Amino acid sequence: MAKQLIECVPNISEGRDLNKIKEITAVVETVPGVKLLDVDPGSTTNRTVITFVGEPEPVIEAAFRLIKKASELIDMRSQKGEHPRMGATDVCPMVPVANISLEEIIPFAHKLGERLGNELGIPGYFYEEAASEEKRRNLAYCRKGEYEGLAKLSEAEWKPDFGPSEFNESAKKTGATAVGVRDFLVAYNVNLNTTSTRRANAIAFDIREAGRIMREDGMPGGKVLKDDSGEPLRQPGTLKSVKGIGWYIEEYGIAQLSLNLTDIKVCSVHRAFDEATAKAAERGIRVTGSEIVGLIPMKVLIEAANHYLTRQHRSHGISDAEKIKIAVKSLGLDDLAPFNAKEKVIEYMIEDSSSSKSLVSMNLEEFADETASESPAPGGGSISAYVGALGVSLGTMVANLSAHKRGWDHRWEEFSFWAVKGMELKEELITLVDEDTNAFNKIMEAFGLPKGTKEEISERKEAIQSATKYAIEIPFQVAKSCLRSMEVMEAMAEFGNPNSITDAGVGAMCARTGVLGAIMNVKINAGDLEDKSFVNSVLEECAEMEDRANQIESKIRDQVNKKILD
Repeated sequence: MAKQLIECVPNISEGRDLNKIKEITAVVETVPGVKLLDVDPGSTTNRTVITFVGEPEPVIEAAFRLIKKASELIDMRSQKGEHPRMGATDVCPMVPVANISLEEIIPFAHKLGERLGNELGIPGYFYEEAASEEKRRNLAYCRKGEYEGLAKLSEAEWKPDFGPSEFNESAKKTGATAVGVRDFLVAYNVNLNTTSTRRANAIAFDIREAGRIMREDGMPGGKVLKDDSGEPLRQPGTLKSVKGIGWYIEEYGIAQLSLNLTDIKVCSVHRAFDEATAKAAERGIRVTGSEIVGLIPMKVLIEAANHYLTRQHRSHGISDAEKIKIAVKSLGLDDLAPFNAKEKVIEYMIEDSSSSKSLVSMNLEEFADETASESPAPGGGSISAYVGALGVSLGTMVANLSAHKRGWDHRWEEFSFWAVKGMELKEELITLVDEDTNAFNKIMEAFGLPKGTKEEISERKEAIQSATKYAIEIPFQVAKSCLRSMEVMEAMAEFGNPNSITDAGVGAMCARTGVLGAIMNVKINAGDLEDKSFVNSVLEECAEMEDRANQIESKIRDQVNKKILD
């Protein structure tokens, strides 16, 4: 299963004492699986923005430790700064990065808040998506009165969502903390072939949600039009959830649109780029490229690539690495400086350093040598997964070639569907290459447990049975994924590019090998499992899969041979 990743961005009320900041941020990476990405202190604001990322549970633990350390080192009774604040850790927003929704993060935010209140005695509020009531969604509302106004904690309207309902001595030192859940905010600049800030501002006003103030006769110097309450009337821009201005960057000698995309579900990077391009053209200005400030989730670039692939009537069934290249070129992200995805994409920034030791990170020769060595792993299960991955890769190649075949442009979506399906199955099987070896290692670890006492013997037996069951489940999953992948080769043999018919045939034979090889590993491990009900159910399904794989492979080989002879 793909990792769920969230980003946490605590803002602490200290931006001047670098030793304190270092001590506070140092606790983040004491939690395994959490990566500290950025520390941005501000002296005037007396505030530091900290960014780290990881899976939800470790991130919550890291956030708790950071807030605890901040509460120990920052005394709000003497803290001053330009930025609004109400606590040693003022805000702690959590943001979805990969494979998790805003709704799924809310329970983790609530868990953190409860721990802050119960274990540290810090009062606070939940805001944005985590808010307990509608008016508290707005951070500015929760922070009203700032630290100096926290006597409000004892009022019914301001009763905190967690922590003490009084401004006691502990709260006077720590202040209050707002814990929230929000979507990813992207700081995005669009490059223009002009040096005019005024022209850039005009384009920004065309597209930003707030638009521009309306004036009599539509003239820049005309009288401001106001509503009945005396507020200026505005002509809204074309894009929701976008803030923006124009500015001149002396370093590059160009004007830019400086945009904040506050909800990328509402306005994506590629939509902002396309709209900026269109509005600039209306004013005789050309967009030359763009830049992303800070880090972004991979999905931002993948969605952009899919958008531009669709406009080109090209298949979406290609690797993420290729999609990132397409997004970079389509958005002009390398216009002002080289775009290094390894330093800009969050998922790449947090790759486990141990991944360099994985089987799938090896080159072909290294993988073959490791397989041939005297080590019992990787064995038949990992090889079955890898052979299956190669098989469906061939089927995917046929789908992509078919989508791009001259005269078949009207069928590109049909073949893109199969290519995307193939890529998804390839990714599943690639993951299972290492997971099968991990399953074998778990069995070895279980057998290595101590057995000196009755308790140890019982624990060891339970661990062996658990590891054995897992060593059945992984190849069982390999077999199912390989069998599903045969649908791709079957479709391509039937109506794919006839010049690549043999590739579909070889892919089918690889997939069948993956099914049968994985089932062999299920059977060998099934003999040691005491849960016979589970074993019988799995073996019954394995027999059905084996028959089905043989039938499909035979059908595809017949089709291939027939087309070769024709």
